Amino acid sequence: MCGIAGFFNAKADYTREKIKWQSILRRMNQVQKHRGPDGSGIYLDQVLGFAHVRLKIIDLLTGAQPMVRKKDGHEFAIVFNGEIYNMNELKTELAAEGAAFETSSDTEVILAGYMLHGTAFIQKLNGIFAAAIWDSFTGKLHLFRDRLGVKPLFYTKKGDTFLFASEIKGLFAYPGVKAVLDHDGLCEIFALGPAKSYGKGVFKDIFEVLPGHIITLDRFSFTDEAYWTLKSCPHTDSLEETIEKTAWLFEDAVKKQMLSDIPISTFLSGGIDSSLVTAICAKELHKQGKQLNTFSFDFTDNDKYFKSNAFQPSQDRPFVEQMVSHCETNHRFLECSNAEQLKCLYLAVNARDLPCMADVESSMLYFCSKVVPHNKVTLTGECADEIFGGYPWFHRKTAFETHAFPWSSDMTPRQVLLDDSLILDLHMEEYARAAYEKTIHETPVLPEDTPEEKRRREIAYLNLRWFMVTLLDRMDRTSMYNGLEARVPFADHRIVEYVFNVPWQMKCPGGVVKGLLRHAGKEYLPEDILWRKKSPYPKTYDPSYEKLLGKQLKEVLATPSSPIRTLLDTKKVQAFLNSPSDYGRPWYGQLMAGPQMLAYMLQVNYWLKAYRVHIV
Repeated sequence: MCGIAGFFNAKADYTREKIKWQSILRRMNQVQKHRGPDGSGIYLDQVLGFAHVRLKIIDLLTGAQPMVRKKDGHEFAIVFNGEIYNMNELKTELAAEGAAFETSSDTEVILAGYMLHGTAFIQKLNGIFAAAIWDSFTGKLHLFRDRLGVKPLFYTKKGDTFLFASEIKGLFAYPGVKAVLDHDGLCEIFALGPAKSYGKGVFKDIFEVLPGHIITLDRFSFTDEAYWTLKSCPHTDSLEETIEKTAWLFEDAVKKQMLSDIPISTFLSGGIDSSLVTAICAKELHKQGKQLNTFSFDFTDNDKYFKSNAFQPSQDRPFVEQMVSHCETNHRFLECSNAEQLKCLYLAVNARDLPCMADVESSMLYFCSKVVPHNKVTLTGECADEIFGGYPWFHRKTAFETHAFPWSSDMTPRQVLLDDSLILDLHMEEYARAAYEKTIHETPVLPEDTPEEKRRREIAYLNLRWFMVTLLDRMDRTSMYNGLEARVPFADHRIVEYVFNVPWQMKCPGGVVKGLLRHAGKEYLPEDILWRKKSPYPKTYDPSYEKLLGKQLKEVLATPSSPIRTLLDTKKVQAFLNSPSDYGRPWYGQLMAGPQMLAYMLQVNYWLKAYRVHIV
């Protein structure tokens, strides 16, 4: 994994002031150094510059970037963040067509493929990626991103100059690019956050390359086109065939994503998703005489305070222990204290460049920091719930009847601390409804879909475009902030394409949540794990954590220079702190309730101050 950045201006001649522009490229690299602590490089041409920081995973010796190749007197350059899991197959195909390789890196495979086939080659890539390719022959700059948005890529314009970076902070490293927040940005934070509209960077005039899209620029034009879209197709396989194909797809995805020149690991919660990934990895490594490292996460003294509820019916540890025994892994139980969680609350903002999933994100950032000393590559079970229908809102009647984001359908909890004048000004309900309706209209459906099946497609598509992307952003930023590469086998586009079109009665046979995945995983897992009821990512149940948050928010509001003071109602905050705030429905997802609202507001305040955000 890596961090990329750069600038392009067809009217410029950067070679006239090389030292100045090389210094700017190095600055863009420096702010993203956490994404690539193992090396860095820059490339400066007359009309553009590339910057790259590298985390060495594949081809440790010769895979440095930016990578430049020449053909017929013209230069082709690439900066790439990600992994191409089918690189060996593609390399064999390209070699048969006459391509010559100087390295064993997947970066060179992409560049060689482009030089032979142009941007059409992108459709052959299986992996997670964000990349920029400069073609001096055509004078075109191409930026593209993987199909599901696992790897980030943001851009903006400063005058005639086009800028891009893996993270928003990379754009702010360019002179004159400021952190500005307008009405829409405030709505993103308070009406949609910690999610954000795809294509937007929340800050004014900052955007992201859409998943599955390619942007092309030259002296005369800017185009943004989809090279991949999810499609609805009739499903003709029987249940038995569907189970068999699903099993093959996720096993193949996991095996492909084990590609690495350094040891891999897995996150293991004891749930079906991470357990399947772990079982396949452990089995493959055992064949090589190797033992898999696994990691699980919890909070200090959670066994003392845990109470079973509908969202989290059981603790993870007994199931983790069973899987460790079953797969014979080398396991480490990691715990996070209240103090560490609170400290990382602000580091998580630095990692995301935005307020994020509060302690759900800060704790993950902390855990990733503890994994890195042992492994720099890990595979996770992320995305299975969005793809196979694991969340409660896939099954609730209210989700079918309520035309709003099913994980955040009620705006009232979001407004409970906000100043009334801000609520009136933002029109949060209208903003969220417009974002929701946009995605509903984009949902691919079949003419023969019944109203119920059409609605199921809509809910599935909402999850893929919104909820899953939020969790993928969390995974990317918290891991890469620590120089850890996290891979997500369930986000293989082949799995998404296939399962999206599987009828609900096959996805959930007999009414069993994620029944298709469970039947497909029978040969890998013990019965207790296979049929375990879903339990989400853990959170602390220690009441002292909420008290710490309340104390900090009071201190913030008592400080005249705190930027969030103008956005919150002090009396509402005090009333909220005096109430049992962890009760009632979460305001985002399954885990973000009262304490997470306090934590989110603390993040917003820190963000406004640390990024010197100017609200217009």
